[in-house]
Amino acid sequence: MTRTRWIFAGQLGPLFDDGGPVLLIEARAPLARHPIHRQKAHLILSAMRHRAWELGDRVEFVRAETYREVVEGRDDLEVIDPTSYSARRFVRRMGAEVLPSRGFVTSEVDFREWADARGGRRLLMEDFYRARRKATGVLMEGDEPVGGTWNYDHDNRQPPPKNAVGLGLPDPWWPEEDDIDEEVRADLDRWQRDGAVRLLGEDGPRRFAATAEEAQRALDDFVETRLPDFGPFEDATLTGDWTMAHSLLSAPQNLGLIDPRHIVDTVEAAYRRGDVPLQSAEGYIRQVMGWRDWMWHLYWYLGEAYTRSHNRLDARVDLPREFTELDADAIEANCLHHAIDGVRRHGWAHHIQRLMIIGNWALQRGYDPRQLNDWFISMFVDGTPWVMPPNVIGMSQHADGGIVATKPYAAGGAYIDRMSDHCGGCRFDPKKRIGEDACPYTAGYWAFLDRNEGRLVGNQRMRQPLAGLRRLADREDVVHQERTRGDGFQPIEPR
Repeated sequence: MTRTRWIFAGQLGPLFDDGGPVLLIEARAPLARHPIHRQKAHLILSAMRHRAWELGDRVEFVRAETYREVVEGRDDLEVIDPTSYSARRFVRRMGAEVLPSRGFVTSEVDFREWADARGGRRLLMEDFYRARRKATGVLMEGDEPVGGTWNYDHDNRQPPPKNAVGLGLPDPWWPEEDDIDEEVRADLDRWQRDGAVRLLGEDGPRRFAATAEEAQRALDDFVETRLPDFGPFEDATLTGDWTMAHSLLSAPQNLGLIDPRHIVDTVEAAYRRGDVPLQSAEGYIRQVMGWRDWMWHLYWYLGEAYTRSHNRLDARVDLPREFTELDADAIEANCLHHAIDGVRRHGWAHHIQRLMIIGNWALQRGYDPRQLNDWFISMFVDGTPWVMPPNVIGMSQHADGGIVATKPYAAGGAYIDRMSDHCGGCRFDPKKRIGEDACPYTAGYWAFLDRNEGRLVGNQRMRQPLAGLRRLADREDVVHQERTRGDGFQPIEPR
C-alpha cells in the first residue's frame, strides 16, 4: 500500500519530503488554546499554505478545526516522528506508521548512545559538541579542532562599539509578502474579531522565511553580510539595531524549512574559503549543531515530566501583565522595555536579551518558571514545546537545580551596561542598589541571592557571590526595597 506522508508545521521543507503523496492539515484549534503572538500565528499559517501551494497535486491540504476529524479512521498514513510528546502520542493513537525524526545534525539514537555511555557522569553541552565535531569532521583537522581551540567564547563577548546606534551592517534580506500572506492576514483578522483566537503583538510585515527558498536566501545573505561580525558581537545589544549580526534562521529551522546540517556545511565552507573568521564560523556552528541539537535531545532525554516537576527555587509569582500583554510602554527599566518592545514588534529577541534581560528579570523576581516557559513558546516566532523547556526551565530559571546549567544566570546592571547601550538613557543607575534611581537588576540581584541563599549554598560556583552577599552592609535595606517596589510589576512578598 502506498502511504501518505502526514506532515506537521515543523516539517515543511524538502528534508521531510520523500516524493510521495502528502497530507497537510491546517488545524485552527492549536492556535486557539492560548494567546499567541500574531506574527507567530502568521508565520506558521503562511509557511503551511506556501508548502501546500508548492506541493500542488501531491498534497491533500485540509483546513479543519482539529487534526482528529481529518485523520481518525485512516490506515494509509505515515509520519516522521513529530516534535512534542503530545503530538507523538497522538500520531500513535491514530495508527500512523512512525518514521525516525529528522531536522537535526545528531539522531536521537546517536544522542542516547552517547549519553548512556557516560556512565552517570554529568551531561555537558561542551562534551556533546566536541563529540559531534569529531564524529562529523566539522571544523576539524584530523583529530584536532581547526585552529587548535574548540571554542572562541572568550573572543566572542565583545561589547558593542561605543556611541554606535547599530553595527553598521546592511539590513538583512527580507522576504516579500504575497497573496498567501494577505489571505493569512485577513483570516487572522476575522478569527480575532470572532473571538476564535487571541492574538498579541504587532502585525507584520513578515520578517522570517516561510519557504525553503526564502530560508536559503536568508542563509546566503547572513553568511555574506553579517556572519563575519557575528562572533565578536553575538552577545551585544544596541537599541537601534534589533537584528545585530544574527541570522534570523531559528524560526525557519524550527519549521523544518532548512536542514541545519546544510547550514553548518555552508558556514564551514565560508570559513574554508577565507570569507569568514574562524571565531564567527565556530560561534555560529556551536549554536546550530551544538546548542540547538543539545536542547532537542535534552527535551526527550529528560522526559515529559521535566517541565512540570522542577521548581528548585520555589518561584511562584505570576507573570505580570507587562509580559502577558506585551505592554512594553509600562516598563521603566530601559533594557527590559526594549527587549519586551522587540518581542511586541517582531516576536523575537536574540539570545542575550532572552537570557540576561528577560530571563534574568524573571529569575530575580521569582516568576513561575512554567508560566514563563509557556510565554516564550507563545510569544516567540521560534518558540516550540521542545526548545523552550531546557532553555527556560533549565538554563534561564535554574528551576531544575543544575541539570542544564551549573549556576543561575543572575546578574546585576553592570553586565547589561557593559554589553548594551541601554543604561545611558535609563532613569536607573546600574551602579546603585539603594534609592529611587537604584537599578532593578543590580538591587534585584542581591535580593535574589538573599531569597535563595539556603538553596544555593551548596553550589560551588555560587560561593563567591554568596560571600559578597554576607558582606553587604545594606543587605536588609536592599531586600526590603525590592520587596516593596514594583516598578509597575507585582512586588515580591516575603515567603
